[in-house]
Amino acid sequence: MESLSEILAPARLTEIVDIGANPHGGDPPYRAMLAAGACRVTGFEPQPEALAALQAAMGPNERYLPHAVGDGEAHALNLCRSPGMASLLAPDAATLEVFGALRHWGEVTGRVPVRTRRLDDIDEIERLDFLKMDVQGSELAVLRHGRGKLAQAVATQVEVSFVTLYEGQPPFGEVDLELRRLGFIPHCFAEVKNWPIAPCIVDGDPYKPLRQLLEADVVYVRDFTRPDAMGDEQLKHLALVAHHCYGSIDLVMRCLMLLARRGAVPRDAGQRYARIAASRPATP
Repeated sequence: MESLSEILAPARLTEIVDIGANPHGGDPPYRAMLAAGACRVTGFEPQPEALAALQAAMGPNERYLPHAVGDGEAHALNLCRSPGMASLLAPDAATLEVFGALRHWGEVTGRVPVRTRRLDDIDEIERLDFLKMDVQGSELAVLRHGRGKLAQAVATQVEVSFVTLYEGQPPFGEVDLELRRLGFIPHCFAEVKNWPIAPCIVDGDPYKPLRQLLEADVVYVRDFTRPDAMGDEQLKHLALVAHHCYGSIDLVMRCLMLLARRGAVPRDAGQRYARIAASRPATP
């Protein structure tokens, strides 16, 4: 069976930037896309052990750099008991106290001075199609100092907090407004994290949540209701990200329809993709 890349015939591989590429949380959303040889990944991870693990396992279309991406200023990187909670912001002890195990995981074990780099100033990034970001409270700093690079991007996955865990951390609403200003709209939740409120423990499991919403990985895409703002190549890379990373068949079909109208893909591209989509496992 042919691939979506064969139908779309993009001029190049999809360029993915992963800021906060620490592999502690499992496979990234682009893992299947990377395995298919459809993308190239530039990742950033300032924690030496996590960076070494990424570099030891990387393939030919991956590279990982040690920079902390942010506002371009000097900061202290707060290292925590859980590597996934390392942040340029200090953990908020009062909030962590409310969420049981997070109090221990967020305990600061060291501080390392770092000079952050603005996304717009990173010469290694020539193109950016898909931004994946897990930066523990520095989301707005990355977005506001990366507007030039992000002008060409078609999708981003960002971890947001509904209850902020760090001092001075912008909440979900502020991140959402900034992404909308940049021309993105919400597409889906890649993951939603609920957390138990202390001291409640359900079924003897201190990590089993009830209703309290804590964080989520939210996927934003370039506003496809205004397709004239996207070029043909952008629509192609949006379709590839939607297909490989999220199984968003409807968004792919929309991109293919728009491209066919422009004469940028064969007129039967939608029918050909339908055969590919029919062979995929159902996506909830």
